[in-house]
Amino acid sequence: MRKKILAGLMSTALLCSLIPASYSLINNESSSFFSVDGAETVSTVVYSTGFEDGINDFTGRGGVETLQIVNTDSYSGTSCLECSNRGKGWHGPWLALEGLLEPGIEYMVSAKAKAQWYNNINLKLDYTDSSGQRHYVDILSAVSQGDWVEMNDGKFIIPNNVTNVYLYFECNDTANMYIDDFEIKTAPVYEIQQDIPSLKDIYSSYFKIGGAVTTTELASKTAQDLIKKHYNSLTPGNELKPESILDQAATIASGSETNPVVNIASAREILDFCRDNNISVRGHVLVWHSQTPDWFFKEGFTDSGDWVSKEIMLQRMENYIKNVFEALETEYPTVDFYAWDVVNEAWLDDGTPRKGGGQSENPNYSGWVKVFGDNSFIEPAFEYARKYAPEGCKLYYNDFNEYMPDKTNAIVNMANELKEKGLIDGIGMQSHLDVGFPSASAYKKALKAFVDTGLDIQVTELDITTTDLTESGFEKQAQIYNEIMDACEEYSDSISAVVFWGTTDDKSWRAAKCPLLFNEDFTAKPAYYSIIEGLTPKPTETPSTDITEYSKGDIDKDKLLTTADIVLMQKYLLKIYTFDESQYSLADMNSDDKVNIFDCILLKRIIIDLETPNN
Repeated sequence: MRKKILAGLMSTALLCSLIPASYSLINNESSSFFSVDGAETVSTVVYSTGFEDGINDFTGRGGVETLQIVNTDSYSGTSCLECSNRGKGWHGPWLALEGLLEPGIEYMVSAKAKAQWYNNINLKLDYTDSSGQRHYVDILSAVSQGDWVEMNDGKFIIPNNVTNVYLYFECNDTANMYIDDFEIKTAPVYEIQQDIPSLKDIYSSYFKIGGAVTTTELASKTAQDLIKKHYNSLTPGNELKPESILDQAATIASGSETNPVVNIASAREILDFCRDNNISVRGHVLVWHSQTPDWFFKEGFTDSGDWVSKEIMLQRMENYIKNVFEALETEYPTVDFYAWDVVNEAWLDDGTPRKGGGQSENPNYSGWVKVFGDNSFIEPAFEYARKYAPEGCKLYYNDFNEYMPDKTNAIVNMANELKEKGLIDGIGMQSHLDVGFPSASAYKKALKAFVDTGLDIQVTELDITTTDLTESGFEKQAQIYNEIMDACEEYSDSISAVVFWGTTDDKSWRAAKCPLLFNEDFTAKPAYYSIIEGLTPKPTETPSTDITEYSKGDIDKDKLLTTADIVLMQKYLLKIYTFDESQYSLADMNSDDKVNIFDCILLKRIIIDLETPNN
């Protein structure tokens, strides 16, 4: 457990003061808090046009637009690109990227854009995966009030094994659009911090440590390195959700009214990575109101069909779940799918079911409730998952705002009923939190209620947002992370995994509020240090403070590990004390031939474990 004696010994302030010389502390209004010297920060322009010499490589996305060069009111120079005759919002100029850019490399795109009148202008990435499914990735957005707006340095990565790759502009209606000063350049390339403790290793005696990732995010080698260092569980962020693997065209072509066709190609890059690196997979999600297409609930699997009966939907549900598990078993027999979210977000905050209806009506409506009339679809979902899941795979109910009292009670009551029938193994606490809400005590109260069911608990989507992007704001975020992880450690006998919803702040679904442990440049934030500081392995026996020979950390060579050794380490790091050769070796706690703050953290953990009684 985390021991908090020796008050102030390794406070966050001291951590910051002891950051090695290769790090610099910055304080600005961006998602980067620490930056690492030595990162490749030189960007190379790979494509640029101010449209002074013509339209160049841009064409119309809808095939009906008129693209021409105009010489009035350009942002710079004398010319800009005009796109007119836009019949729909998605009509607009686009640029083919195949042969121009390379997969797996991060790029930044910038442009100046203007709409004919007030409009939201979006710049997106469009590509088709190996299954033929198209994907649309948001990159930049800006509001034009009939004037030029800047769209700067939007980052994107082209995944491997995709085709028909384009960057495109769109806006809300059919207004004319104007583009100028369009540029693509390589993004800075960063290396991860290899000399900081691995989260999965430091928490190995407590629970798995995992993350979520999307295909585009995983295309970055640096992101891959971060995952391999810190996570032993990975959740595909979108790639195993129903809308990603349900194949409408193939299902209709099959002629069946009850057997939907699935295609897991969208998840292939992530699953290949997990297989090749022996990383366990947390499946997300089988039955959910969101990101499940309305046609799945309609007659003939068509968008315009009538809603099917409960009896038909039960058959579709069973076959869908069976087909998902069979496809994964066939293509990835060696991947450890250790957990699956069977049902996701079925309860409202007041403990009642969602309203029935399609996603096209309201994104909060549930097609499942529309067909079944209530939440009675939950039990058969678990029955079918239990029937077809691979041996050893645990089944979970997963939800957000799980700390709201009425929702907590609804989940507990449902889980107890399913547990009595042997259908459920655990409860997933999404844990999308903020520094201001909920309180750690409210979160812990819900955690205890779930633990009291006797089921396994997993923290499945942890992130903690902050609107204060100053040093003090990130320190507050670190404090909340510390308190939440303290609660998880306290109940670790009932928790098998803690999963962070992403890798770096800039790739988070809540990027503007910087909710994760790592900055855009892959450096660790104060939140990271807060959850490792003072953490000791679960004790297996009472240690002795008597050291019979010089051991790692015994810097003063008194055959004891005490705070005096930490003081010497601190003085060395502050450059007010010099080690001899033997002291340097004793201070090198992680045997990497360097003595830095991370050795100090490891030494403190050991000494706290030795000096604190196990209560």
